[in-house]
Amino acid sequence: MQKFKYLAKNASGKDQTGFVEANDQAEAELVLKQNNLVPVKLVAQGAKGGKKKGGGMNLELKLPSFLQSKRVKPKELMVLTRQLATLVESGLPLLRGLRILAKQAATPALRRILQGMCESVESGATFSDSLAQYPKVFSHLYINMAKAGEAAGALEQSLSRLAEFLEKEQKIKGKVKSAMTYPIAVLAVALLLTGVLLVKVIPKFEGLFKDMLGENAKLPAITQFVVNLAHNFTNYMVPVAGAVVCVVVLCRLLNKTAAGQLFFDRVKLHSPGFGPLIRKSSIGRTTRTLGTLMQSGVPVLQALDIVRDTSGNAIIAKAYQSIHDAVKEGDNMTPSMEASGQFPPMVVSMVDVGEETGALPDMLNRVANTYDGEVDDAVSAMTSIIEPMMIVLLAVIVGTIVVAMFQPLTAIIGSMAG
Repeated sequence: MQKFKYLAKNASGKDQTGFVEANDQAEAELVLKQNNLVPVKLVAQGAKGGKKKGGGMNLELKLPSFLQSKRVKPKELMVLTRQLATLVESGLPLLRGLRILAKQAATPALRRILQGMCESVESGATFSDSLAQYPKVFSHLYINMAKAGEAAGALEQSLSRLAEFLEKEQKIKGKVKSAMTYPIAVLAVALLLTGVLLVKVIPKFEGLFKDMLGENAKLPAITQFVVNLAHNFTNYMVPVAGAVVCVVVLCRLLNKTAAGQLFFDRVKLHSPGFGPLIRKSSIGRTTRTLGTLMQSGVPVLQALDIVRDTSGNAIIAKAYQSIHDAVKEGDNMTPSMEASGQFPPMVVSMVDVGEETGALPDMLNRVANTYDGEVDDAVSAMTSIIEPMMIVLLAVIVGTIVVAMFQPLTAIIGSMAG
């Protein structure tokens, strides 16, 4: 008989360690499975490292941290989820579907993750447990929906809902990004052009004016303003840039504290123009998350915990925590949702109707669809306003500098003609 040290998962999915005696590795695995334990790692006493005696396969599930740190883009995760949902819905076994996707993975990082998941599932771990090995890739929402689907025997439905959720979320993000690309590009060009003019062009014109008009000649007011601005920009550019960097770093450090995050998130929600957009986007995302989780069979308290942690705004998260506490005490969501002051009356009313009719998940998804549409319209309206404003701003900056430089030139040409 040989003694093995094991790491296994019990029926509730928690890690458990201990020792088991068996003739070989296969018998040790069998003993663990008979005791409702899923073997994760077996190490024969006296053996070095994580390898098993007898040439058996290493059941170590967790990959090194440097592999887990490889990022998978949200779009890649969305496509992966849709493909896996399609394969499983068509009747293909989960393990075979994972192997197919691993072979056609677009990036090495995604391929390594899928291969690791294949090994995990093949060694007896559940799909949700294999997802939990990569917390930087798969969110709590993703893992818990998979776990709920496994518990209900409807993994294909959970994967399909996940795919729809990720597709809608990616669609909204894509619209916001595409809408903001043009204004940001115009603003960047305006700032760059202004910097070049102030540092390179204005000083040359100033030297020309001094040569032609004399050192003590009085320049037009607009010209003198632009010249002074160029001097200040050149002299204080480095200190101002340093101060800006320090302010940004300080704000990031403060944002990592609980009080600082609450302050900045409150400022975001109440900022003119962008505040309502941020609130609508947050409410749309969180209600869709909550509705999708509840539809997949995730318990409501656990679903509220996940929504709170993935809300992206400390104020909204605090509101969901109050809702969680109320539901835990046996109350409905509606009173605490209304008391928080973070949800519009329409949302509160629809949730109230959903609770009364027993169709809360469907009602939450309706709220999300409504707010996704409003966010889309708001972004389009904001873009239609920002674009001409950016063009006018660029024209004013360049036009002011051109007028400032050509006024003295006009006086010089007039004096020469006279």
